[in-house]
Amino acid sequence: MTSSPTSSGSYDLVVVGSGIAGLYAALQAREHGARVLVVTKGSIEEASTRYAQGGIAAAVGPEDSPEDHLRDTIEAGAGLVDEEAARILVFEAADRIADLVRYGVRFDSSNGAVSLGREAAHSAARIIHAGGDATGLEIELSLSALAQREATILEHTFADRIIVEDGRAVGIATINGDTGARARYDATNVILATGGAGQMYRTTTNPVVSTGDGVALAYECGAEVMDMEFTQFHPTALVLPGRPVFLISEAVRGEGALLYSTDGVRFMEHAHPLAELAPRDVVARATYAEMARTGSDHVLLDITAKDADWLAARFPQICAQCMDAGLDMSKDRIPVSPAAHYTMGGVRTNTWGETTIAGLFAVGETANTGVHGANRLASNSLLETVVFAKRTVERLFEPGTYDPPPARTEGALSLLPAAGNHTAPTAQQVRDLMWDKVGIVRTGEGLRAAAIQLAQWMAWLPEAHDRTSHDLHAILVCARLATEAALRREESRGAHYREDFPETVEAWRRHLVFRQTNIAALEGANDTDEKERWREHAG
Repeated sequence: MTSSPTSSGSYDLVVVGSGIAGLYAALQAREHGARVLVVTKGSIEEASTRYAQGGIAAAVGPEDSPEDHLRDTIEAGAGLVDEEAARILVFEAADRIADLVRYGVRFDSSNGAVSLGREAAHSAARIIHAGGDATGLEIELSLSALAQREATILEHTFADRIIVEDGRAVGIATINGDTGARARYDATNVILATGGAGQMYRTTTNPVVSTGDGVALAYECGAEVMDMEFTQFHPTALVLPGRPVFLISEAVRGEGALLYSTDGVRFMEHAHPLAELAPRDVVARATYAEMARTGSDHVLLDITAKDADWLAARFPQICAQCMDAGLDMSKDRIPVSPAAHYTMGGVRTNTWGETTIAGLFAVGETANTGVHGANRLASNSLLETVVFAKRTVERLFEPGTYDPPPARTEGALSLLPAAGNHTAPTAQQVRDLMWDKVGIVRTGEGLRAAAIQLAQWMAWLPEAHDRTSHDLHAILVCARLATEAALRREESRGAHYREDFPETVEAWRRHLVFRQTNIAALEGANDTDEKERWREHAG
């Protein structure tokens, strides 16, 4: 039996996570005079933000407009974008960019004007970047340096549980990753900002900290989780034996790079009118198909039309990584393949960051605000973090009536454990299963097999007691949510592609929402309908 955590202090706000979303929210809260604690399971600078290469989308160019940005966002989202949330995103973009400049972020400029890049599915050049392809790193370092002066930072400590009393989040229970010591931190409000769940897949551009902690924490305290079937697979990652997966930014294609199969066919010009600048799900599936056709584990990205000096100035990190792997971008085609990149699903929130649990908020990739729909528009992710983190903090200090997200037509769903005499898995087993059965192309048969296996693994998973077991628990919870949602969605839409249901169906233009229920009660005779639904889908 786990001992009760020791009370270790009280704060106005506890922020779980130290990427741009969490740090920006912490700094905004400090401007209101709040006592803020930031809890992060790694170091203060270890987050997905630092790996974001492309930049931040904002309609600030003379020939661009927020309305154009809104249209592109809605079109990319394949019918599931919340237009109200997306309108907030694009119309508040310029002000949030100004905030980042005020916090010390140095965006690239040319001749006194901000430099703007082009990325896939954008109708204009609207990607603001820093250090060429080092936008995320520039933001993370700027905000983390400021946060360390302004807030209390607790590193190498992970949130084990959201403490909910009388229906309201009142703090978190933590475990120190080095010592195993347990503690409790009370808070008037809690913000989850732990990033996405890319580590539930074998091949991912995400760092090792991206294990879906916020989604698992929220789900297990009773908050609703939505759209977990939609994981965005980036089509161009450098995946070489013995080397970490490295993202080759979409901005490279925005600057004119072309995709070829290993037998020399330029395949995107036949796959979509926008060719290499088609939405990411289209490019990822086309790449996947070409790899299957040729029997290769990669395709080739060609930007040799640009000279070495220009490439080194525009993409310094990518050039350096390629050179370290023995590739000269100005002369060599780069071997690339798809990789899990962004979790569109997450903790369901309204446009003020509120979850369905009072006092519990979610921002950034952890949240599902509805702005990405079924397929995120490139470089809207960093923008989403600051726009909705700003609104979340405004809600904290200028609260109205508690306003949880409106009810969805799908309603709340629950997961039931499957029977089985299986031992607990390793994290690698979960990642392999997800990549093979719940990846770029899915089938009902594969999804059913994955759902059963994941449920059996969960039933035999011991209680998390350290960071390794905590990470495994989180990716398993997220994997179950993603698999069950993908199995139920009998259509193809955005990043979710079912080989057995290849068409987009208007009746499925809705969201799948999951909420933890009392499993013990469901094991009785009170919810036979829910049991039958599970049996139907689990075979």
